[in-house]
Amino acid sequence: MSVQIIVGAQWGDEGKGKIVDHLSHSADIVARYQGGANAGHTVILPPARKGEPDAEFVLHLIPSGIFHPKVTCVIGNGVVIDPAALMNEINQLRSAGIKINGRLLISHNAHLIMPYHKLLDSAREQGEQKIGTTGRGIGPAYIDKYNRIGIRVVDLLDRDTLSKKLRLNIEEKNQILSKIYGSKKLDVDEIISEYQEFDKLIDEYVTDTSRFLAEALRRKKKILAEGAQGALLDVDHGTYPYVTSSSPTSGGACTGLGLPPTAISSIMGVAKAYCTRVGHGPFPTELENEIGERMRTIGGEFGATTGRPRRCGWIDLVSLRYSIRVNGIQKLAITKLDVLDDFGEINVCTAYLVDGKRMDEFPTDVPTLERVVPVYETFKGWKMKTTNARKFSDLPLKAQSYVRALRKRLKTEISMVSVGPRRDQTLFVR
Repeated sequence: MSVQIIVGAQWGDEGKGKIVDHLSHSADIVARYQGGANAGHTVILPPARKGEPDAEFVLHLIPSGIFHPKVTCVIGNGVVIDPAALMNEINQLRSAGIKINGRLLISHNAHLIMPYHKLLDSAREQGEQKIGTTGRGIGPAYIDKYNRIGIRVVDLLDRDTLSKKLRLNIEEKNQILSKIYGSKKLDVDEIISEYQEFDKLIDEYVTDTSRFLAEALRRKKKILAEGAQGALLDVDHGTYPYVTSSSPTSGGACTGLGLPPTAISSIMGVAKAYCTRVGHGPFPTELENEIGERMRTIGGEFGATTGRPRRCGWIDLVSLRYSIRVNGIQKLAITKLDVLDDFGEINVCTAYLVDGKRMDEFPTDVPTLERVVPVYETFKGWKMKTTNARKFSDLPLKAQSYVRALRKRLKTEISMVSVGPRRDQTLFVR
C-alpha cells in the first residue's frame, strides 16, 4: 500500500500546493481530505510558450495534482463543498485548457455549504467572539455535520429528502438570522432549485470515493493525501479556540477519505523557513516591527483566499517539534528559504520561557501560549540570492548550514527546500 500524506506543519499557508504539485508527477491519485474553500493552494506553472509569463492558479477545493494529466483528483468526504466556489474553480481550469472530465471525483458523502452557513459565519466575525475565520461558512457547515443535520451531496439526488432536511434547517436558521439581520429570511424552494441545478453540473463526478480509493490501493496505485490549513489549526490539537473546524493533522486523512491507517506509508510535513499566521490567536515568535513587515513584503504574505495580510515571525522549533510528534512526520519540506536572503541575522526559536522557567514542549492552551517568551538561537544570514539554485549544493554555505541546523534540532529529515514559487525552484536534499 502506498499513501503519502502531505500536512501543513505550522499555521497553514506553508506552500503545500507547490509541494503537492511537485510530488504529483509520480502519483496516480491526489486526494483532498478536509477543509473547504477557506484554503488557498497556489500553483505556478511554466508558460505554455516562450516569452509568456508564468501561469498562477489558486485552488480552493480541487487537489493540487490536477495539473498533471495522468493524475486523478479526489475531493473526499471530509471536505465541505461550496457549490459556487467549486464550479468557479472547474470553469477556471477548463478555460486554461486543463481537462477535468474523467479526472475529478467527488465523494457522495461530502457535506455542502449552504447559503445560511455563510451568513452565520459572517455574523460571528462581526461580533465580539470573532476568531479570524474567512467567513466562507466552513465552521457552521461542520457544526451542522456533527449536529447530524447537514446536507450531503447524496441528498441532492432526491428532491423530497432534500426538501425535508432543508425545511427543518431553514426554520431554525431563519429564527437566528432574523435576530441578526432583522427581516432577512431564506426561501427553501429557491435554495432547493439552486442546489439541484448544481447537482446536474457535478453529477458525472460524484461517486463512492472511499470505494474508489480502496480499489486503487488493491491495484497498488500511488496516492497523495493533501491536507489544507496546518496542524496548529487542528480542532483537537491546535491552539483552540483559534483553530479551523476540521482535522488538518495526518489522522484526518483516514477519516476524511475512508482510508485505513494501515494504508499510510509515509507522512511529509511542509513548513516555511520562517513562520506566519493569519487571523487571531497566539503567535509566540510574531514580529510586530520592521523585520516582520519586511518578511511580509518580500514573501508576499497575503492570504490566497481573502487577501488578508499574514502575521510574520521567526521559525518556531517548539511548535514544529510538536507538529512532528502529533502527525508522525518523517520528512519535512522547507519552503520560502529565499525570503531570508536579505537578512543579516536569522533567529530560530528553540525553547520558551514561561514565568522565567524554560519550556521545551508546545502548550496548546491559549493562556499559557500568550505568556511565553521565545528563546532564540541566532544564525548569520547568507546575504546572497538563492532563487537560481537548482541543487542543494548550489545554495550559499550559510543557507545550507541553516537547513542542516533545522534538521539537527528537529531530529527530522529535510528532504526538499523551496527557493521560489516555480516548479524548478524546488531542491532535493540528499
